Amino acid sequence: MKTLSIDVRHADPQDARAISEAHRAAWRHTYSGIIPHQPLTNMIERRGETWWRKATRGPATLLVADVAGMIAGYATLGLNRARGLPQEGEIYELYLRPEYQGIGLGTLLFGESRRLLKSLGCEGMVVWCLEDSEQGERFLRSRGGVDLVEGTEDFGDKKLKKLGFIWN
Repeated sequence: MKTLSIDVRHADPQDARAISEAHRAAWRHTYSGIIPHQPLTNMIERRGETWWRKATRGPATLLVADVAGMIAGYATLGLNRARGLPQEGEIYELYLRPEYQGIGLGTLLFGESRRLLKSLGCEGMVVWCLEDSEQGERFLRSRGGVDLVEGTEDFGDKKLKKLGFIWN
């Protein structure tokens, strides 16, 4: 019998191409029909292999979900960027390739991200989600997040509402 290995670990520079591919697939799947086509394409194209190689070296922490050597998804996290909020930690991004969604890997990646922020001494955490991303909103609510703050994000000529989910 073969054993399938699943690991959440810190990303290495050699993971950059696979993270870039996971990013592309996840963002197209998640945001097509929500973010206008051209701004979405521009955002994806800016984050190629070179961008992700630099991201593995900080300042944010970059974790990957590694399934038998395949990068199924990633999370970036660090200090809260919204200075007006008392929560000290933030998960900036958490995305999985579409074929790896719905099987518990997001929960695993979220849990490891949250544990890492706590181990770094962060009191409380925020995660932002576009309001129109029903899947993202459902995921965050089911993990105990409460949408207590709102903001907007500009995508070309379109402003989209975002929700800040809070954990204390």
